[in-house]
Amino acid sequence: MPDPYLDDLAAFVVASPSSFHAAATVAARLDEAGFVGHDERDPIEGTPGGHYVVRDGAIVAWRVPSSPDPSALAFRMVGAHTDSPGLRLKPSPTTGAFGYQQVAVEVYGGPLPNQWLDRELGIAGRVVSTDGTPHLVATPPWLRVPQVAPHLDRAGAETLKLDRQAHLKPLFAVGQPELDLLALIADEAGLEPEEVAGHDLICFPTEAPTIFGATGDFFASPRLDNLSSIHAGMTALLAAGDPAEVTVLACFDHEEVGSASRSGAGGPLLEDILTRIARGIGADDDGFRRALARSSCISADAGHAIHPNYAGLHDPDHRPVLGGGPLLKHNANLRYTTDGASTALWLRACAEAGVPTQHFVSNNSVACGSTIGPMTAARLGVLMCDVGLPLLSMHSTREMAGAADPGRLAAALTAYYAGA
Repeated sequence: MPDPYLDDLAAFVVASPSSFHAAATVAARLDEAGFVGHDERDPIEGTPGGHYVVRDGAIVAWRVPSSPDPSALAFRMVGAHTDSPGLRLKPSPTTGAFGYQQVAVEVYGGPLPNQWLDRELGIAGRVVSTDGTPHLVATPPWLRVPQVAPHLDRAGAETLKLDRQAHLKPLFAVGQPELDLLALIADEAGLEPEEVAGHDLICFPTEAPTIFGATGDFFASPRLDNLSSIHAGMTALLAAGDPAEVTVLACFDHEEVGSASRSGAGGPLLEDILTRIARGIGADDDGFRRALARSSCISADAGHAIHPNYAGLHDPDHRPVLGGGPLLKHNANLRYTTDGASTALWLRACAEAGVPTQHFVSNNSVACGSTIGPMTAARLGVLMCDVGLPLLSMHSTREMAGAADPGRLAAALTAYYAGA
């Protein structure tokens, strides 16, 4: 049965093969809804309505109420990230051996390396011309990392172990040593090779998202971690309408490698934008600090459903499943920000939206990941919780969700923005 929400999420994923494309795709959707894009170098007015700023692969969008009151200013925020783990092109990417033309790559973040084998891959991201102008580019499926046949490595067929330097170089041609990969990419971007000064390019799997299962219970797609949260937050921001508080969607880059960048959650981007919004509405510094004390933020990032074949890796008392609703994530060591007060906030939003939710806690013997939540809470001092879509195969090139859950996450975030 067709699902309009999943169809739209699938289209969003296809349009967003890199963090730069994700930010541009969100901006295009906001433009269609009447939001105004701002250059950070220009003044930012506190005028009612929708606004956004793009910085590299990050975007911060906000909606100011029709009658903003500086003395009662508060922010309702959703934070997520645009990047996914994978393979990033090195500065001089053209390499090869034995007549093959190959691509020199670095491993970005924590992917499952075996999942990059035997898939047709494109190249996406930005190339920057000598005058400093960025140009987005996304190629057709040019690449593939072929796995060695079991006849040649029978031990490896049983226990695959990949050397990240030697075994993950994609092929893009054979018998054509004159080909230069950057020249081909420049042509895709409408540039001459000598016009390219630098690039930020990744490999991406080109297989389209799909609904599957005997009764359509599942949704498979690249980059659900974390485009599922970006799409849900964007959908919610647009659906919530004229708010009582300033509603904010902050989509950061570089979460998968620690967020310590000018476009990451560890940098000043969100705090700077919030300060400028408050000033534009008429709040002074003390008014801004009081506004933060009234504010809240939901960190939305994908989480783990219980894996039926590896149940021992999960907490025995909390066993979230695909299709059971979005996760509320807890960690005693503050890898997630959820506490009692923010739990109540999330449960109110889910109740208002009429969607189920599930609690996620890590097995004490298994290391726990983290999100943008703790660093955002530490920077801003606002009430926060961590939520997200339950997934199987996280950090695979093809992650797996329950078909009902993405729309539920968007509905809960809509209720939160609307004041639940």
